[in-house]
Amino acid sequence: MPEPEAARMTTSRQILSVTLLNEHVRDLLENSFPNLWVEGEISNLSQPSSGHLYFTLKDAGAQIRAAMFRGNNRLLNFAPRNGQHVVVKARLSLYAPRGDYQLIVEQMEEAGLGALRRAFDQLRLRLQQEGLFEQERKRPLPETVRHLAVITSPTGAAIRDIISVLERRFPGLPVTVIPVPVQGTEAAPAIVRAIALANREAGFDAILLARGGGSLEDLWAFNEETVARAIAGSRLPVVSGVGHETDFTIADFVADVRAPTPSAAAELLSPDGEELLATLGGFEVLLTRALRTHLSRLQQQLSHLRIRLRHPGQRLRDLSQKLDELELRLQRAHAQRLRQHQQHLQYLVSRLRSRHPGERIPAMNAQLAGLQLRLQRALQQQLLTQRQHLSHLAERTQLASPLAILARGYAIIENENGVIRDSRQVRIGETITARVAHGQLIATVTECKE
Repeated sequence: MPEPEAARMTTSRQILSVTLLNEHVRDLLENSFPNLWVEGEISNLSQPSSGHLYFTLKDAGAQIRAAMFRGNNRLLNFAPRNGQHVVVKARLSLYAPRGDYQLIVEQMEEAGLGALRRAFDQLRLRLQQEGLFEQERKRPLPETVRHLAVITSPTGAAIRDIISVLERRFPGLPVTVIPVPVQGTEAAPAIVRAIALANREAGFDAILLARGGGSLEDLWAFNEETVARAIAGSRLPVVSGVGHETDFTIADFVADVRAPTPSAAAELLSPDGEELLATLGGFEVLLTRALRTHLSRLQQQLSHLRIRLRHPGQRLRDLSQKLDELELRLQRAHAQRLRQHQQHLQYLVSRLRSRHPGERIPAMNAQLAGLQLRLQRALQQQLLTQRQHLSHLAERTQLASPLAILARGYAIIENENGVIRDSRQVRIGETITARVAHGQLIATVTECKE
């Protein structure tokens, strides 16, 4: 019978089966290289009906097999293809049946795009922590833009869209285009200089930073830190109209307002001419109506004043009659006031008489006599009460007196040591004294009983 595939131990060596050896190697690889980022080119790509991806990742000097299972490749936002340069996050393992070591891929990114996205996320997080995205620091747009600075490429589609929108909505808005490249290594420094120029020049109310759509690499100038800090340091409000509606750049987060497209940014910064004309027409109607109402009111006031306008002689006669009426009213008021004072004087005289000393003395004498009588009665009553109380105390004192107790037949027995309260305090033959109500008795103890 052949021996099992498990290890066979001899006295001098350990023999492993191929399966067990591959399992040991797989464990060693997976524990030593749990997470790797590997960059290379895809080749020999295949995707069977199971949904898994199998491919070879290679560079100029070597290659390695790789597998990405269905649960992970569902998260891909692009379709991998042969010849594509990618960066993968994987763990190193070994496929035991063939003895091939391979990468188990968990994430995959296009090589250039992945690096840019990591740089984008790192810068966005750092600027956000600094507070450059906070709503409190953003500048409000002016209610009416009188002169707009547009920073964009003079030959791109964005400037044509902006001019088309402005001509349609408000042709009279002054616009100054500050030309800059919007792609490449020179784009970011040029945009920074343009923002500084717009802030130095007098007359601008707002800045529109615009560019058409493109890939992440195409829009990278608007993800540069220098551009973000130039926008944050601008004294003029900045509107970002970069890319399409789904594109987001660092400039969009820092800008005071983000528009989804350059055309939308132009609409945001320009008033609607037709709507403005309609508003002005409404104001004209209201102003005309108000002027007519005011004119009608003035005419009514003029007619009223004409009616009220009278000859000076008539005015004098009216005033003379009014003066006579006032004189009569003054006389009546004076007589009424005099009568009131007389009545008050009579009231005061009556009060004074009622309080005259001669009128009050008999009443006070009668009151004094009554008080004296009440005082005598109170003293007699108090004296009677005190006598009764004293008699009661005397009775209680007499009852508590030792002499009273002796008078009832009791005696106080003493010897040379004092009052005797117990028969054990005396001895037979001892002389004792008995004090009674009247006098003392001298006796000799002949017997003691308890």
